[in-house]
Amino acid sequence: MQISVSSTLTVFHDGQFWVGIVEHIEDKKMGAVRIVFGAEPSDEEVLRFVIEKWHTLTFGGSQNADAKPAAKNPKRRQREVSKALKQPSASTKAQSALAEQREAMKHKSARERKQKREEEKRLRFEQRAEKRKEKKRGR
Repeated sequence: MQISVSSTLTVFHDGQFWVGIVEHIEDKKMGAVRIVFGAEPSDEEVLRFVIEKWHTLTFGGSQNADAKPAAKNPKRRQREVSKALKQPSASTKAQSALAEQREAMKHKSARERKQKREEEKRLRFEQRAEKRKEKKRGR
């Protein structure tokens, strides 16, 4: 069984910050991560990021992606690269994968906030109950 893995890092300026979008395709499932660089990153900074922090990225979303196999002809591959560079920086699949990841994180944090709020409510109730018991005992 052969597993195909493909990753693409696209760096662009979104009007305020320099942003990188990493598209990761593994077994025809696509995930994406958005990284904010802030100031314009140099080539060395991008390379350092790829070397040091690439393994820590968690790719959200799991959309089906129909990845085309890479062309074997080097001239064709060069034409595909130049064509890809002329296209808009972030793909719509990556944007939808990021939106899906944001929604999942939003639901997760809402669940965690609700649990924390219920736990605090339970603790306050237990403290009041204990205080009532102490009062009733005359202490």
